Amino acid sequence: MPSTLQYRNNIAVLNLGDDENRFSPDFLDTVDAQLNEVADKAQALITTGTSKFYTNGLDLEWLSANRDRLAWYVGRVQELFCRILTFPLPTVAAINGHAFGAGSMLAIAHDYRVMREDRGYFCFPEVDIKIPFTPGMAALIQAKVPPQTAVTAMTTGRRYGGPEALDAALVDDIAPEAGVVDTALDRVQPIVGKDPGTLGAIKTTMYTAVLEALRETH
Repeated sequence: MPSTLQYRNNIAVLNLGDDENRFSPDFLDTVDAQLNEVADKAQALITTGTSKFYTNGLDLEWLSANRDRLAWYVGRVQELFCRILTFPLPTVAAINGHAFGAGSMLAIAHDYRVMREDRGYFCFPEVDIKIPFTPGMAALIQAKVPPQTAVTAMTTGRRYGGPEALDAALVDDIAPEAGVVDTALDRVQPIVGKDPGTLGAIKTTMYTAVLEALRETH
């Protein structure tokens, strides 16, 4: 199932899909178009998935078949991080299952995160799969989590379940599987209605150095 967009009153819920939800070029194109619609129509954004995965991040199969487009592809992925990081509406990642690598980075780029409490891992496996972080990816993670959490998460490949992710401040709330989106709605509803231009400008100022690092590959 491709990503789909629904609305809960004035809040957009972007479902990334029901498989591993990897960032293929087609996936990135679709999500980018959906974010355009959300920016025009909604007052907040929640992203989630269906079944076992929130997202497994980079499409390594596509990359292996298109090695000559690596720089272009990484630039596209990092531009998605930039867009979510500075989105002019409040954003919450409702992490329904596994979030690995660039999938965890997408969640980190949101303002807030809610994770399923009983199953699923939040993990940066780069050290174990021998793929170093780009400067932009490292900057994004380090801007969003406590320093010692960043050290452990980035250098050990630790897999955090929901309660562990909450203790490490990787996520802000945990909830049962059926309540992940509802908990995200509860978190974001009180803060809707901010001026989008102002909110986007504040986020851009907050994360200027991260944005510059993420866009170095362009």
